[in-house]
Parts: sequence; C-alpha cells; structure tokens
Amino acid sequence: MADSKTLEAKRKALEKETMTLQDIRKEQATLIATRQTLDSQLQENELVEKEFGQLKDDARIYKMVGPVLVPQEKGESVANVQKRLEYIRGEIKRVDGRVEKLSADQQTLSMNAYKLQMEIQGMSKA
Repeated sequence: MADSKTLEAKRKALEKETMTLQDIRKEQATLIATRQTLDSQLQENELVEKEFGQLKDDARIYKMVGPVLVPQEKGESVANVQKRLEYIRGEIKRVDGRVEKLSADQQTLSMNAYKLQMEIQGMSKA
C-alpha cells in the first residue's frame, strides 16, 4: 500500500513539474516577443540619434504631441532620445537576464521531470 501512495505522490510531483515547465515556456515566449519589440525600438532610436548627429545646432526640430507638432530645442530632443536609448538598453538587459534565468530553471525542471518519470516507470514495472 505504501508503494501505491509513493507512486501517486511521484505522479503528482511530475504533473506539477510539467505544469511549471509549461508556465516557463509561456513566459519565455512573452519575453521573446518583448525583446523583439525592444530591439525594434532600439534600432529606431539609434537611427534618430544618428540623424540628430548630422543636424546643425540651429536646425528646427518638432516633436509630435498628440495630433500637434511642437517645436523643440535640439539639445532637449537629443537628451530625450539618449534617455530613451538608456531605458531601452536597460530593459533589454533585464529581459535577457530573465530569459537566462528561465532557461536554467527549465533545464533543472526538465531533469527533475525525467528522473521522476524513470522512478515511476521503475515502480510500475515492480
């Protein structure tokens, strides 16, 4: 009787590991989509920064605020883009770190699930 309780406990543990793995995979997919969006934003802002570098200091720059174009100083525009780039790079770093952590967790959970499957198979044959 103890073996059937142990077997059932291992099956429940395996089910829990499997569910956790599915959750990790979903989060990874979300993070990958977020990373792609951040990459696009980074490229756009790097392009804007490059364009600002080619402008004269007295060039007219406009910022879209809702449906209206509002004049803005070049220095302010450059500072805004640099802040945005800094923020985007920080977010990319954070997302990459989270993806790495999830990958490590996924590997550990996969090994645990495999071990549980082997134990369950061994108990089922006995």
